[in-house]
Amino acid sequence: MIPAAFEYDRATSVEEALGLLRTHGADAKLIAGGQSLLPLMKLRLARPDRLIDIGRIEALKGIRRLDDGRLAVGSLTTYADLIASPEIKYGLFRDALPTIADVQVRNRGTIGGAIAHADPASDMPALLLALDAELVCRSAHRGQRTIAATEFFEGPFTTVLDPDELLIEIRLPAPSQHHGSAYRMLEQPASGFAIAGVAAVIGQTEAATGDTFDDIRIAVTGVGDHPYRAAAVEAALVGTPVDAPSIAAAVGAVCEGVEVMGDIHADREYRAAMAVVMAQRALEGARARLT
Repeated sequence: MIPAAFEYDRATSVEEALGLLRTHGADAKLIAGGQSLLPLMKLRLARPDRLIDIGRIEALKGIRRLDDGRLAVGSLTTYADLIASPEIKYGLFRDALPTIADVQVRNRGTIGGAIAHADPASDMPALLLALDAELVCRSAHRGQRTIAATEFFEGPFTTVLDPDELLIEIRLPAPSQHHGSAYRMLEQPASGFAIAGVAAVIGQTEAATGDTFDDIRIAVTGVGDHPYRAAAVEAALVGTPVDAPSIAAAVGAVCEGVEVMGDIHADREYRAAMAVVMAQRALEGARARLT
């Protein structure tokens, strides 16, 4: 199909993009790689009056290390850029990135675009939630703010971003030898999206004692109407060795407090059961990377 008619602007700088967003607000949509927006426009499920193309803003591309050891990932960095970067040493990224979509999408799709699109079955939001990432956003009249990933996703295709706000950077924690992580998912074969996907991080802080772990983070995608942290599982595993018995006892709560989705690909019961299985596999994978 052919998209409905729209106006088009190409921004050459962050400041120009912010100015265009301030002028046109909710009537405009940002486009970078276009891997999510263009298919919706062709089906006329999305009909923006104006597209603001930010895909050539070099300032929003690349990966750099901050003074405190964290990594700053520009919002226009592609999946392929992340896969190729020697800085990306998180196990859950190595699990997830090579299998996201196909090679064309990984070469064109941007990390910031995937996050702002907020598909409830997307892999990237779960990875960021499990890593306790921060998202740096900017608008022309309110300036810059930093949002915790745990506060960013509000519902299906819905985030806390304001209409005139641009996601400019994703900040990841410094890689740590005291943490292991993994991502496991059951994918829908045709689309590659998660029917149930779980990202897990296991680690020790300075307060940890012996062989027990006090930093546990589990994030789930494809199950509820937006990605979420499985707080009940995290709480059950803190202070344990995160061994097979403790994992088995905890993962049953992975859908606690969540209205599990049912659709043509999986009913609620099956999706909830697969979330438990993926949580167990992700935690076992993260634990294995600590030994």
